[in-house]
Amino acid sequence: MARLRHIAVVVKDLEKSAKFYEDVFEMKHVGREDLEIGSAIYMSDGVVNMALLNFAGKAGSAASSLPEGSSFVGAHHFGFQVEDLAETQRRIEQAGGKFYFDLGSERQGNFERKFKDPDGVMFDISQNGWAGTEGRK
Repeated sequence: MARLRHIAVVVKDLEKSAKFYEDVFEMKHVGREDLEIGSAIYMSDGVVNMALLNFAGKAGSAASSLPEGSSFVGAHHFGFQVEDLAETQRRIEQAGGKFYFDLGSERQGNFERKFKDPDGVMFDISQNGWAGTEGRK
């Protein structure tokens, strides 16, 4: 059975948002990435990973499905930890979902496969989970 273990939120100010969730909900700062598509700070409650995101440039626009320079803030996508990536992908596509792109490296364990559901809602699947989740402690 898949487990919901990841939510991604686009924010205006990564540091300010991270401090808010740390101070109010006692979430832990468990990582940061700065990539061509943008930057992320990862927070966790020990079970679920919350990625605070800032997308950047054309690469960020392509990865996010948001127009370049968008002022969008809010929930962006979510992710399920699954036992078998290939079998889950087969079921997603059989049900009308579409592969979007892979992010990260399967060899390093920080890997997610992105899809869109039949309505275009973006979601990820990961076999190893995200920083701060039960599968990645």
